[in-house]
Amino acid sequence: MSAEISLRLASRKSPLAVRQAVLMRSKLARHLSISETDYNDRLAIKTYVTQGDRRLAGSLAAIGGKGLFTKEIEHALLSGEADIAVHSMKDMPAEMPKGLVTAAVPAREDPRDAFISEMADKPWDLPENSVFGTSSVRRAAQLLYRRPDLRIVPLRGNVDRRLQKLKEGQADATLLAEAGLRRLDKVDLTRTVLEPEEMLPAVGQGVLCVQMREGDDRLPLVQAALACLDTSIVSSAERAFLHRLDGSCQTPIAGLAIMSGHQLNFTAQLLTLDGQQELTLRESLTLERSTVADQLEVARKFGISLADRIFAEAPQAIQEIVRAA
Repeated sequence: MSAEISLRLASRKSPLAVRQAVLMRSKLARHLSISETDYNDRLAIKTYVTQGDRRLAGSLAAIGGKGLFTKEIEHALLSGEADIAVHSMKDMPAEMPKGLVTAAVPAREDPRDAFISEMADKPWDLPENSVFGTSSVRRAAQLLYRRPDLRIVPLRGNVDRRLQKLKEGQADATLLAEAGLRRLDKVDLTRTVLEPEEMLPAVGQGVLCVQMREGDDRLPLVQAALACLDTSIVSSAERAFLHRLDGSCQTPIAGLAIMSGHQLNFTAQLLTLDGQQELTLRESLTLERSTVADQLEVARKFGISLADRIFAEAPQAIQEIVRAA
């Protein structure tokens, strides 16, 4: 059967997005026994420039949020121009367009944030009133919660562009996803990887979403090649948590779910935009041995339950931000 299979992959044009697509192509090729000489014919990658890539001024919240990085690629799937899309899960809007489904959630890369600066080893050790470059409202709020003196300035673009802006002195420090740095093989980049206890990552950070058309008869094959059960479970919980809170790029929300054996551990955090108020909750759930579909559903309901609890316990100022999102 593999000799008959060909799949066209769609990706954003950024170096990291292309690298993620290349990694998924390699896994598919191994599963289908496709040689590198046949990649162009049977596993071609087509890149797209999304609105989010074009509009580099200002924060994501100000220009429209997460869907800016997925619409052009999803259109390619729906039109039949491509068969598979590879996205960063944290770029995915809560709702998927009709006709598209998540084909697989591959194994998660390191979900933590990496701190980069020539002035300190950690954000908390920066000199007073340092300029911190980030366009993430989540990172900005977390930084201001512990260091209200920091001056936050927007810093967008792909990984190399942000590193160049830092080198040019547009900011004294920044944060990048460790997952992206690893996928780009940035082994020589000096950085401090922050543990979740000191900076909880974005929901879905380090997770990829492989998207296909609903009803494509190649779906089971792609799932068998790429899906990771543990990552699918934690992603189900995290995505449900975010969806329940109507999480957008305008809301400082952090969350990380981890599987430990059959136990699902979830830590969640909400903050005000200025970081002056914060709430962190931790909950655990033991998953019964059951079908994959049942486990994903239990994880989804667990994420919703945690979202309801953290919202109910949050200060009024945080509740108002969530309602306004």
